[in-house]
Amino acid sequence: MENIIEVKNLYKQFNLEAGFFAKNKQNVYAVNDLSFDVERGTTYGIVGESGCGKTTTAKMLIQLYRQTGGEIFYYPESGEKLSLAALNKKELSRYREEVKYIFQDPARSLNPRMSVFDVITAGLRYSSLWQGKKEALERAETIIKEVGLKGEDLFRRPAEFSGGQRQRISIARGLIMNPRLILCDEVVSALDVSIQGQIINLLSDLKAARNLTYVFITHDLKVACYFCDKIGVMYRGVLVEEAPAADLYKNAAHPYTKLLFNGAKGELSSSNKEVKTTLEKENCCPFAYRCPHASDRCSSELPQFRQLEEGHRVRCFLD
Repeated sequence: MENIIEVKNLYKQFNLEAGFFAKNKQNVYAVNDLSFDVERGTTYGIVGESGCGKTTTAKMLIQLYRQTGGEIFYYPESGEKLSLAALNKKELSRYREEVKYIFQDPARSLNPRMSVFDVITAGLRYSSLWQGKKEALERAETIIKEVGLKGEDLFRRPAEFSGGQRQRISIARGLIMNPRLILCDEVVSALDVSIQGQIINLLSDLKAARNLTYVFITHDLKVACYFCDKIGVMYRGVLVEEAPAADLYKNAAHPYTKLLFNGAKGELSSSNKEVKTTLEKENCCPFAYRCPHASDRCSSELPQFRQLEEGHRVRCFLD
């Protein structure tokens, strides 16, 4: 299967600014040597606790953040290989027409002063696809119905809708330009459990109908295993395990992945330590300080990925 996105040795640093007494030139290493591929027509899940670098990664994929190091490659319909770092302003705008971002909280990402129609078509109006208001209205009516709302809802304001309905509006906004890839950033985490299932089912239906590819960001490993084809587990900016969803559910190998599964089952974990902020490049296992199996080697050396079976790799010294 062909890739649509390739991420190679990606890094992202932020300057640490914590008030008047902050240390000069100290950085937070949010993403550390991250590499993965997203196959066309699949859903790639990125899973981990808050602060692990999931959203930072997604924002680099859409180039809201520029990477400090590494490469992101995109394959458009033509099949050519494009480096996002090399795109000029016009090319980047074109890329963002084909790759869309759905935010976590629709209440904050939808302008309350605008009608649903204006919200959905705001990006379209300034794109190469704009063909006038009449065509935009026809397109918006089709898409608003496709996400489970009514045509007349286009002329209401976002505040008049429930949380689940607002997320449907966000999805419609993402679909208006007929994208090929959608980045879903915690799109169900702010919703009730019953509504989460409806939104997940909607995304599944849209994927099948439109041949979409998703990158699905979540902290919920159970949701990821249900919805995704392949999952990458991140901790402190490092990808520690990657596997097809069905294999990961049955054969999780990294202690951190097992901890996430135990948490999803409501079981108490063996570690109650907080996730440390990464203030320097990782040169040892990022999970060593929390891991009940850690050895001296784990605290002095960064494990390399090793293949357990087809498509399943883990960054750990444990057998």
